[in-house]
Amino acid sequence: MGELVRAWLPWEDSERVLGGVPDGVVAQGGPDGAELFVPGYMEGVDLPEAFAAMPELKVVQLQTAGYEGVLPHLPEGVTLCNARGVHDASTAELAVGLILASYRRLPRAVRNQELGVWPTDYVDMDDSLADRTVLIVGYGSIGEALERRLTGFECEVVRVARRPRDGVHPVSELPDLLPRADVVVLLTPATDETRGMVDAKFLSQLKDGVLLVNVARGVIVNTDALIAELGSGRISAALDVTDPEPLPSGHPLWSAPNVLINPHRGGASTAFEPRVARLVRAQLERFARGEALVNVVAGPPR
Repeated sequence: MGELVRAWLPWEDSERVLGGVPDGVVAQGGPDGAELFVPGYMEGVDLPEAFAAMPELKVVQLQTAGYEGVLPHLPEGVTLCNARGVHDASTAELAVGLILASYRRLPRAVRNQELGVWPTDYVDMDDSLADRTVLIVGYGSIGEALERRLTGFECEVVRVARRPRDGVHPVSELPDLLPRADVVVLLTPATDETRGMVDAKFLSQLKDGVLLVNVARGVIVNTDALIAELGSGRISAALDVTDPEPLPSGHPLWSAPNVLINPHRGGASTAFEPRVARLVRAQLERFARGEALVNVVAGPPR
């Protein structure tokens, strides 16, 4: 065993969260001498300041799958790893929940309960997920988890990713696939290619009555174009993310018809902590042993 690895971890009790700190690793709550840094989850960390305080930094391990906000500040020579796989269960569950809540009109039921109103049209038929076509745009590990959860709902799943592979369509085929979909679930990362991808042209290719579900990033969707389509009554949407975010009070998206808005809670469930703990502990063990890290998304491989 070589020298001890110093890791700046975000938890007050890293021993408890990780189920024990790996041999060869010193867990600390500050930057002094840190070679590996795990920023807090969804916390407003001043990254330039944090990075400047760690001249020995070699690895940043995120607790999020998205990493676009870190890239502009990542020091040269530092390896960035994301949390691919950690949010699969939580986000896939939420996507299913948003679909079912929208189709079975649960927001209306909550409002009626608060008012003490039993609607006169309670015998009208709701939409069902059964017999529908669900198009997953951005078919990665979360998309796979979503498909597993959709299996019992008797619906068809169509997969789309940046690169085609067996059973997965390329993005270039979206113009042919969008008109077929009853539900479109967005799971793409925020990149230069995907920002604003869901624009007026994209939305115009959707058939009437489609449900657009965004559990990816708000910037994937052109908000003005979405508001226009929602206002027409032609489509509906269920959003875990928005652009801008947080969505300001009085923003027209709040009052748009046919939309369900959740305040970016895709990864926030009890499934999160044990999965991120397993990933961080495993990464610490690999780093301390000089083994290759997983989920490297930028910087030199280690």
